[in-house]
Amino acid sequence: MLLPSIFGESLLDDWMDFPDMRDFGNIEKKLYGKNAAHIMKTDVHEHDEGFELDIDLPGFKKEEIQLELEDGYLTVSAAKGLESDEKNKKGKLIRKERYSGSMQRSFFVGKELKEEDIKAKFEDGVLKLSVPKKEAEKVPEKKRIMIEG
Repeated sequence: MLLPSIFGESLLDDWMDFPDMRDFGNIEKKLYGKNAAHIMKTDVHEHDEGFELDIDLPGFKKEEIQLELEDGYLTVSAAKGLESDEKNKKGKLIRKERYSGSMQRSFFVGKELKEEDIKAKFEDGVLKLSVPKKEAEKVPEKKRIMIEG
């Protein structure tokens, strides 16, 4: 018979969980606890015509994900909330490893792109983005104007 552990994944981690002072801003990782560093892992593939991004967003629904393009930066945001009634429906809560919160990540894609250029698809917890390559419009070369007279 399996019993819930009063310790986390590693006994030493629980006893010696001192904050790293170099990373003071990220001491408390509310979304997914200690596993928050492993969330939003991204693979980027380059092709002749553009880039493909595969972003892991396990446990999220399509409605909880938002994409924005501003000043050449594509920002992927995901927010999750857990219902407070969930405890009452499923019995006594012994250990809680899931949290509510939000996360986001930004990628520079170039100021030449517009929202309609980027294609997005969400399946099986993976957000697939297709970002085309667009070159900046070339500035015309300087031309001399001849002065008559």
